[in-house]
Amino acid sequence: MTRRTATTAYAVVLLLWCLLVGIPNDPAGVVLWIWFGTIAWYADDPDRRWRRFWRDWWLPLLLLVVYWLVRGLADEIGIAPHYSMPIRVDEWLFAGTTPTVSLQHAWCGEPCLKTLPPHWYDVLLTTVYASHFLVALTLAGVLWVRDRDEWVRWLRRYLTLLFSGLAIYVVYPMAPPWMAARDGYLAEVHRITRRGWSELSVGGIDLHRQTMIMRGMGNKVAAMPSLHAGIAFLVAFWFITRLRSPLRWLLLLYPLAMSLALTYFAEHYVVDAIAGGALALLVMVGVGRWERRRAA
Repeated sequence: MTRRTATTAYAVVLLLWCLLVGIPNDPAGVVLWIWFGTIAWYADDPDRRWRRFWRDWWLPLLLLVVYWLVRGLADEIGIAPHYSMPIRVDEWLFAGTTPTVSLQHAWCGEPCLKTLPPHWYDVLLTTVYASHFLVALTLAGVLWVRDRDEWVRWLRRYLTLLFSGLAIYVVYPMAPPWMAARDGYLAEVHRITRRGWSELSVGGIDLHRQTMIMRGMGNKVAAMPSLHAGIAFLVAFWFITRLRSPLRWLLLLYPLAMSLALTYFAEHYVVDAIAGGALALLVMVGVGRWERRRAA
């Protein structure tokens, strides 16, 4: 089988899976699909380089599974979630109101319900939100095929960001806007993340449920920092530091769009997204310095 035939078949099967089951959105499931992709990519390679996949990927996958499991248990160690701080900070930043409340009042409808027909920007922002589950590990898969050293560098930053965020979740669990509104701390807002895809005639789309292997590992108070925003910023920073075109700064539109989606959908406050971006920048700088010192 040629590479073109195999990769076409892989793309078709993956598309059918996404339509009938849902997008792969847990680490083990995404890595498994990346492995299938490498098998297709090396279909006509006499050396069968895809066989080396698990030799390299077993440790990153183990760390991802550990992160996923501990993240799911971090809200059960007895620390009460925080509600007021992010509301006060967002109000201070935006002249007395929280952007989540303002955006849902302006864009969603009165009342704002997830069952309302989606606007074009709902579809766009839900798609941006969903990209979070695929983009970082897909980048890792491409780098593994193209340049193993860059693959190591990227995963080092990605995993450092994940575990740094996890440490903060353990010591500072924080309720997102939709939970704060439900519990009476914030004006009425609704979690409308899936509304953009509500009219798609497909099965299995649930952006808050793992769709392949690791089910039920969510953490409702893992809000500060936003790793959805943090990973989007990390991806943008990664490419900005490696490209030379002046247009590379346009890549910042991706994390900004992610931050807008998270705020509008009541998943995160603006301060969560800012913290995610700051953590991503700190990881890029800190890991880069560690690598240069180690090389020297």
